[in-house]
Amino acid sequence: MIWQLVTPLLILGVVLFALLRGVEVFDALIAGARDGLNVLLRIVPALVPLLAAVTMLRASGFLNAFSELCRPAFQWLGIPPECAPLLVVRPFSGSGALAVGIDLMQTHGVDSLVGRTAAVMLGSTETTFYAVSVICGAAGVGRTRYIIPAALLADFAGYISASMAVRWLFT
Repeated sequence: MIWQLVTPLLILGVVLFALLRGVEVFDALIAGARDGLNVLLRIVPALVPLLAAVTMLRASGFLNAFSELCRPAFQWLGIPPECAPLLVVRPFSGSGALAVGIDLMQTHGVDSLVGRTAAVMLGSTETTFYAVSVICGAAGVGRTRYIIPAALLADFAGYISASMAVRWLFT
């Protein structure tokens, strides 16, 4: 019951603090909403083609072919080859990656090595291209020459670490 009051009390506390400091709360709310819409208008053009590309990759069968192609390398790295579609989709789309993760868990089971690895990968990696487009778009950074490779390398390290952690903790 007390947890149900946390959000309303937090909002009330912020409003009271703002009023005590002499801030026009409604005007500040409107200004924040305006800024949020401006950010949205800057990032939507980058997001639409990314989401379309992810949908096309899943529908074309590329992800399944990629899984088979990378099977030997993934086995050598200790990553379940069945998780290959997740590695392709995750940098582009969080919802697409979640759909792939759910599919993996329904196919192999949530307590399987594949299901657990997929769950940890979803939690330990980022939607790289989305995050870079949002952050760089909001900050006005146009050149992402070094950001993208570094972020993808960090994702790859997250995939390997997730696989290692699951194998270490659950096998």
